[in-house]
Amino acid sequence: MILLAVLFLCFISSYSASVKGHTTGLSLNNDRLYKLTYSTEVFLDRGKGKQQDSVGYRISSNVDVILLWRNPDGDDDQLIQITMKDVNVENVNEHRGEKSIFKGKNPPKIIRKENLEALQRPVLLHLVHGKVKEFYSYPNEPVAIENLKRGLASLFQMQLSSGTTNEVDISGDCKVTYQAHQDKVTKIKALDSCKIERSGFTTSNQVLGVTSKATSVTTYKIEDSFVIAVFAEETHAFRMNFLQTIAGNIISKQKLELKTTEAGPRLIPGKQVAAIIKAVDSEYRALPIVGQDFQSKCKGCSSLAEQWQSTRKHLQPDQLSKAEAVRSFLAFIQRLRTAKREEILQILKAENKEVLPQLVDAVTSAQTSDSLDAILDFLDFKSDSSIILQERFLYACGFASHPDEELLRALISKFKGSFGSNDIRETVMIIIGALVRKLCQNEGCKLKVSANPISCIIYLNIFEQVKKTLNRIYHQNRKVHEKTVRTTAATIILNNNPSYMEVKNILLSIGDLPKEMNKYMLAVVQDILRFEMPASKMVRRVLKEMVAHNYDRFSKSGSSSAYTGYVERAPHSASTYSLDILYSGSGILRRSNLNIFQYIGKAHLHSSQVVIEAQGLEALIAATPDEGEENLDSYAGMSAILFDVQLRPVTFFNGYSDLMSKMLSASGDPVSVVKGLILLIDHSQELQLQSGLKANMDVQGGLAIDISGAMEFSLWYRESKTRVKNRVALAIIGSITVDSSFVKAGLEISAETEAGLEFISTVQFSQYPFLVCMQMDKDGVPFRQFETKYERLSTGRGYVSRRRKESLIAGSEFPLHQENSDMCKVVFAPEPESSSGGWF
Repeated sequence: MILLAVLFLCFISSYSASVKGHTTGLSLNNDRLYKLTYSTEVFLDRGKGKQQDSVGYRISSNVDVILLWRNPDGDDDQLIQITMKDVNVENVNEHRGEKSIFKGKNPPKIIRKENLEALQRPVLLHLVHGKVKEFYSYPNEPVAIENLKRGLASLFQMQLSSGTTNEVDISGDCKVTYQAHQDKVTKIKALDSCKIERSGFTTSNQVLGVTSKATSVTTYKIEDSFVIAVFAEETHAFRMNFLQTIAGNIISKQKLELKTTEAGPRLIPGKQVAAIIKAVDSEYRALPIVGQDFQSKCKGCSSLAEQWQSTRKHLQPDQLSKAEAVRSFLAFIQRLRTAKREEILQILKAENKEVLPQLVDAVTSAQTSDSLDAILDFLDFKSDSSIILQERFLYACGFASHPDEELLRALISKFKGSFGSNDIRETVMIIIGALVRKLCQNEGCKLKVSANPISCIIYLNIFEQVKKTLNRIYHQNRKVHEKTVRTTAATIILNNNPSYMEVKNILLSIGDLPKEMNKYMLAVVQDILRFEMPASKMVRRVLKEMVAHNYDRFSKSGSSSAYTGYVERAPHSASTYSLDILYSGSGILRRSNLNIFQYIGKAHLHSSQVVIEAQGLEALIAATPDEGEENLDSYAGMSAILFDVQLRPVTFFNGYSDLMSKMLSASGDPVSVVKGLILLIDHSQELQLQSGLKANMDVQGGLAIDISGAMEFSLWYRESKTRVKNRVALAIIGSITVDSSFVKAGLEISAETEAGLEFISTVQFSQYPFLVCMQMDKDGVPFRQFETKYERLSTGRGYVSRRRKESLIAGSEFPLHQENSDMCKVVFAPEPESSSGGWF
């Protein structure tokens, strides 16, 4: 036992403050050389805890530590030298065998000779009260190599008493908590508190966002009051909220153990640490112990123009219904984010008109200063010859995943200028409003540019005053309004925490409204109760009063309707659709409104809304217009919301002559509401691991979308039909990588699908009550999932493993509220089922 105590006495022998009373952290004995072993290893997996399914690598070495200097005025002020020796790199997956990328390669070949020499040059660590005061190394060493030495040096920082404090190490300035026990000290680092400069961004909406979690625990093993080993484990996990199969883990471990001690050099005398360092080697420089960022050089990577040539074939108009188009779109965005303005501008100017709109989508979605400068230089808003490109740019701005002040300032500047198209000017106004809304959701309203009068006018946040106005509109306190305006006002009130009197006044109005409006408002109230919407509790409370809840009020007939149902429902998420249709008293469609919402917990996303509206058509069937609608011009049009962004409305016809022209041509051709490629999910984190390795965690998701609508009107058959068609191709890619500059490991998980949703509403008004058929169909959906794991040396040698699973989700028809309808029968399909089996 005496021999064992002597051996451990000579380690990083941290005398406990309670035992010796003069040290608070690690302390080395004089004139000793400490021989230790060190290893750091990293695993990447999907969170299933199976090492044989992981990829990664281990860096190991021997470590020599000596005490160079101790302040004669206090034992808690020390300068130590740390030297890595006999460095080796190997697989962490013992099942790799002959497939190991390290097999047959020695460390100089793997790490490279110049890197290995730098890694094995010693560093100096100045410790005061157990905490790092300065980190000294040689200048101009490769950053990635220096980070590995920082990772080892950071393990020497600790304290022997319990408590919470802030420490600066390779992870940054972090909050740490120590828990001291008799045989160990545990240090828990709150990684989310670490202040370190690293790039990153995320999608503001939680439905499309990513949940990540990070932990760091370091244990100092103590025996006979001395520290004999250090074990550290750090984990980073991510999971996409919307699709939880897109997930991954990074597990990083460090182990430092004392093996033996020998006689070492004598202490260097002196009182000033600066003089001691100069005496050791004047080349040493004080450097931050905080990890420094680096970018690995890409050997053999294609230029932007070369990658575009391989990408553009997938972005031809006839290819946009395929998920491969979205994958190519996402990959090209990643390349654009490293490109310069001149490179981007060159490919924009060289592209033809068929593929150019898709290229504009990608360049705008890159959201870098260079890409924004390039696209603004390319587009001429004073010209009306490139309206499609201008509109694609503006909508891509509206869908921006992480908009900033620079983008908003650029659009405001454009808005002040002249336009070749008034439609584009209106779209700029709409998109500025969408951007201000996003910025305000992320506390960006504090930005000076958000106080610009234009953006303030566009984005109003004065809802209490707005609700008073909405109540006046619905109840027509000052003037008569159209049904569409009144019902919209009522819906907004009921969807935004209505008061008791607001609900009561709306219920009391039912019975005194125009016939179809009576039926519509009754359907809205019943839908709120049936679907248990937030306002249902208040509605039930009001309905306890007989004056509001009676047969006369709740027996109104008509064809207008409102219905809400589930597209999908899972324990952690839900997708809902709602359809409401309002007719005029003469049976002509006034408005149809189709909405799809996605919910994750309390967060929601307005995925889409398509509103088709018509007016002034009563003269065609010699009918009498409803009150307040006697002098309306003939009109039909469509507006849409896509992923919380309002799109510019489109017009089917405007005026009687335009209507007659459309009816005589009888084409019924659909009108495009929105078409293009959208970067929908965009999450990127650059992580500094405690071991010194660099990690990245990225999730990108995009879709190719085509929403179109059409309205057909037949006087001969006295029938109207509206059709809204949604076609999308979706791809989501999640990846994690860990890079040491000489070896890289990665895991990519992805999913893709092509889907369609169609809504058709047909009304025959040759008799009363009208015959109504409402259909909403979801096509069968192929769903493909992929997993790719790899390890790759900087010299080019690599290991890749790929797996795939494909399933088919059955198509389905969704129940819609129908009354007095003998013209169609809805056949309900069973709940969608996915094919079973596979590794996911």
